[in-house]
Amino acid sequence: MTYERAKIEFTSLFNHEMDDTQMREFLVGLTLDKNTSVNTIAAAAEVMRNFSIPLPIKEETRAQAIDIVGTGGDKIGSFNISSTVALLVAACGGIVAKHGSRSVTSKSGSADMFEALGVRLDLSLNNSAKLLEETGFTFMFAQNHHPTMSFIMPVRKSIPDKTIFNILGPLTNPAGVQKSMLGVFDKAFVPKMLEALKINGATSAMVVSSHEGMDEISISDITYASRLHNGVVHEFEIDPESCMIRKMPLKAIMGGEAKENANILRHIFDGTSTDAQRDIVLINTAASLMVDGLARDMQDGMEMGREALKNHRGKKKLKQIIEVSNKL
Repeated sequence: MTYERAKIEFTSLFNHEMDDTQMREFLVGLTLDKNTSVNTIAAAAEVMRNFSIPLPIKEETRAQAIDIVGTGGDKIGSFNISSTVALLVAACGGIVAKHGSRSVTSKSGSADMFEALGVRLDLSLNNSAKLLEETGFTFMFAQNHHPTMSFIMPVRKSIPDKTIFNILGPLTNPAGVQKSMLGVFDKAFVPKMLEALKINGATSAMVVSSHEGMDEISISDITYASRLHNGVVHEFEIDPESCMIRKMPLKAIMGGEAKENANILRHIFDGTSTDAQRDIVLINTAASLMVDGLARDMQDGMEMGREALKNHRGKKKLKQIIEVSNKL
């Protein structure tokens, strides 16, 4: 499918011009596999974002903001790593407009954990924007920004296989961010997701998938990465040992329900977590800070993250976000 043809088809879908049978037939034809094209992914993301309700923020803020997000679907069972990283990046001076939802394939989605931490999620769009301006962080609840998904999702859920909607969420940030740190469950989609971000206006981005199929940078094995920097795409591998991190088994970063994952985050920010829990947050924070332009390289980002934890800036940032969100 060409880019323009895909835009026409997805516009028809989001305009609700298809009945349920037609929608199901269309989505079944978009089952994710090695043949899923960049054109289809990018066009679908553009249309979905055009139909979303945008976060009302200043253009200057939009240009500075970054999203740190995973597609989910890796079935690893880790704690909420990208959400923890998002808070630590904000503590390091980043402006993080995080897009997410409740759990779909895991025990705790990003929204579930933030709620367990005490962050208020039922903010109006204007107050969500104020939270970003005041604290350098906001969480955008996907269902508040994508109303057209209300008639698409019931049909989508009737299809047992993964479809294109399993990867669109991270590409459709309602704040219109131009910087993204994105994890995906299959390395085959690493270059495709990055190219889709580039087509849709990203200025700086990294897409990662670990050897085990984790939608994060792993501390258990190598991670495949593709980075957009200064208009150029670089593909490479990340070995945790090159960042002076001792490899640990996947079981060392397992999570649980929202309350358990919230406690893991608190322990990381308190300095009482396990080394593995801290290190997987640090290596993903380092990459995020590099994408954001706040760190020169991974090593610089690692040092910035460690310093923020040492000085309890993560803990202070979380406290600020909880307090401001509950006052708005």
